[in-house]
Amino acid sequence: MTDVLDDLAAEYRQLDAVLASLTPDQWSQPSLAAGWTISDVVLHLVQTEEVITDRSINEGRAFLSSAEVTVDGWAEQMVVAERGTAPADLLARWRSAAFATPDALRAYPAGTRLSWVRTPLSPRTLATTRLAEHWAHAQDITVPLGIPYPDTARLRHVAWLAHRTLPYAFAVAGLPDTPVFCDLTAPDGARWTFGDPAALTQITGLAAEFCRVGARRLTPEQTSLTARGPQAADALRLVRNYAA
Repeated sequence: MTDVLDDLAAEYRQLDAVLASLTPDQWSQPSLAAGWTISDVVLHLVQTEEVITDRSINEGRAFLSSAEVTVDGWAEQMVVAERGTAPADLLARWRSAAFATPDALRAYPAGTRLSWVRTPLSPRTLATTRLAEHWAHAQDITVPLGIPYPDTARLRHVAWLAHRTLPYAFAVAGLPDTPVFCDLTAPDGARWTFGDPAALTQITGLAAEFCRVGARRLTPEQTSLTARGPQAADALRLVRNYAA
């Protein structure tokens, strides 16, 4: 794959072009994220991105160590605290944080574990989660406004993350870890595979749909994905490419 830090920077540039084009009225429109406006979505991205340049991130601890605090609840509290920030200020803050992130993560030596929501992450895994989150929230912004946001080869990182975290998803659900093989078709028609082809549980179909299921922007039933094997339905039900 292309280096994830380079792809992260490219994802930021694609989203930046969208944000720069928004009218004042569009910033106040409802997003696809329930209860949030477009401004709220960008504020959430600002708040989570600004954490990355904070020195405390190098402490290598989870932000939410208690299962009693949900990620969604934590994010909602943060947004409510700053809701009403002017769009121009949001865009300036997001640009300042986002465009500094790739180099900030690149500067950490191999073996570094950085603080994040549920578990410490390596710099490149954190970059992958940031790419996945920005891509998902770009859907929340562009879909209701009817703005094109083409899928790219960068979705390979998002698909990898969704597959990589399946064992964690199974564990949280109290299910045994089951090998899952994913055979996905990229936006350009290339074939992306993840896992052992001999696995009994297999998911095949469009990578764009798989990533949207992982982002909870589509349900499995709304896609053409094919799942077969003993844990296939559970895998599609539980897969996600964001912290929970």
